[in-house]
Amino acid sequence: MDTKELLKKVRKIEIKTRRLSDAVFGGEYHSAFKGRGMTFSEVRQYQYGDDVRNIDWNVTARYSEPFVKVFEEERELTLMLVADVSGSTLFGTQEQLKREIITEISATLAFSALQNNDKVGLLLFSDQVELFIPPKKGKFHILRIIRELLEYKPQNNTTDIGAAMEYLGGVLKKKAIVFVMSDFMSTGYQKALQIVGRKHDVTGIRVFDKREEEIPSMGLVPFVDQETGKQRIINTSSRAVRTKYAAYHKENAAYFKTAFTKADAGAIDLETRDNYTTKLLGYFKRR
Repeated sequence: MDTKELLKKVRKIEIKTRRLSDAVFGGEYHSAFKGRGMTFSEVRQYQYGDDVRNIDWNVTARYSEPFVKVFEEERELTLMLVADVSGSTLFGTQEQLKREIITEISATLAFSALQNNDKVGLLLFSDQVELFIPPKKGKFHILRIIRELLEYKPQNNTTDIGAAMEYLGGVLKKKAIVFVMSDFMSTGYQKALQIVGRKHDVTGIRVFDKREEEIPSMGLVPFVDQETGKQRIINTSSRAVRTKYAAYHKENAAYFKTAFTKADAGAIDLETRDNYTTKLLGYFKRR
């Protein structure tokens, strides 16, 4: 992709997602996530009705009368976008590929964070961490993130969500809002996710295509595994083949739901033909 074409694509996504962010998500993002962190502000004399759990016993002992700690809402938050760039995201039978939808959701969330003067970071992963951009503020930083989402060429095509979670847990020192966006065609990441979920506010967005779960009966059809590059001829007329294929995807979907629930994290299922605006807005309002 040459520079002119890339800038054109960045501008197109900026216009579309910025409009959504300004009109819809800015306020909902603020309501859903602001106030999640509290920082110490000062101590003052105890007043009737104060929570006794906030009594500062050191100051109380010094002055021989009760004092309480006062906390205020932590206004500055950190949004971390964790996006799957493995080969399986380059699939879609509707208008967009899974990766294109992940890019648009990432841009929308990033501009929502920008409105609230929050930091935004990006982690791209396959079966390894492909790229990490530390959280920063500002529009130019957001545009850089969008450019990477659009043009980054991963070194590997397979998926390891656990590796991404382990890396994230090591580099994020302060509490962050984390959105993990993938088709989650992988398992074995529950433990690493739980560790991240203990410290951070995590939400998983599973982007999938209906044709991945329900193969129509079309006879012998060549299939290419986007993650391994291997091509196989599949007899889609076989009910056993279609049942086995559907079971594999249902197992991954069930693992996703279970893993995020046990990690006390949010989970969104998003089909490629769904309106992600409606899905995200509904999720924010339920929080």
